[in-house]
Amino acid sequence: MRAARCEVYGSPAEIVVREVQDPEPGPGQVLVDVEAAGVNFPDLLFVADRYQVSAPLPFTPGSEFAGRVAALGEGVEGLSVGDAVHGSVFTGAMAERLVAPAASVSPIPEGLSMEEAAAFRVTYMTGYHSLVTAGSLRPGDWVVVLGAAGGVGTATVDIAVRLGARVIAAASSAERLKVCAALGAEEVVDYTSEDLKARIKEITGGGADLVVDPVGDRWAEPALRALRWGGRFVSVGFAGGEIPRIPLNLVLLKNITVRGMELRTWNERYPEETAKGRAELARLVEDGMRPAVSETHDLDGVAVALQRVADRLPTGKVVIRTVR
Repeated sequence: MRAARCEVYGSPAEIVVREVQDPEPGPGQVLVDVEAAGVNFPDLLFVADRYQVSAPLPFTPGSEFAGRVAALGEGVEGLSVGDAVHGSVFTGAMAERLVAPAASVSPIPEGLSMEEAAAFRVTYMTGYHSLVTAGSLRPGDWVVVLGAAGGVGTATVDIAVRLGARVIAAASSAERLKVCAALGAEEVVDYTSEDLKARIKEITGGGADLVVDPVGDRWAEPALRALRWGGRFVSVGFAGGEIPRIPLNLVLLKNITVRGMELRTWNERYPEETAKGRAELARLVEDGMRPAVSETHDLDGVAVALQRVADRLPTGKVVIRTVR
């Protein structure tokens, strides 16, 4: 089978496509014929060896996939060969086949294409948990989403709007903010040319209820300062590059709750909340929710796709088609 391979840590340019041996499922595992794989910002961190946990070389990038079950390992129940599934793994998704724990695979919600299913699980579960489980979202809350035109950002805006929040989408250009407005964001802010803190306070009349931040860098602190007393701040990642240093006196004086949300460990530690989130997202898909897939590349284009995400050029989600 063909697979994208990271054989040396570095930039996306180092990624190559190789013929490798087909994997075989062990006990409790499933073999999946992958049709599409989602591209996420952490994929870049794995390739550069800058993630919190290293992926040993050589490895196949990609954590998010959709395809059909090709074989079942011993003891697997609830799935059958031929089932359309999507799921997430530590690495390995950008290949024609992969082996995954059966617990990390689930049927594709009815109505999603393979490309949409590959763009759905990680970003939409991240958005859901950031808003609902970690962020205690309530209908009518003012919610600020930073990096709102990216994969996690568009998913978070989409879910928040559908759950009755009033969304302020913050992104880096007018063109990117048009995507957020189309998803239902009530207000938009270009944080490269506008005063983020001042605009949030002006829009909300005193402060936001919740900030979801996949970006970090220099935009985290002004967004936190724009929260009302008792507001909530959920840190999802640092796509902006720098990990911010938040003055804790701000947290103290405004009684702010700051939480982190890292999906890989979250799903492991909160299985009930994960099951609830999947059910709620499936309901929203039935109501017409679809991920914003902005680009599709073939397997030979993995390096290009990763570089475009690194450069923060796409709006929405980038997907790799692994079938020829």
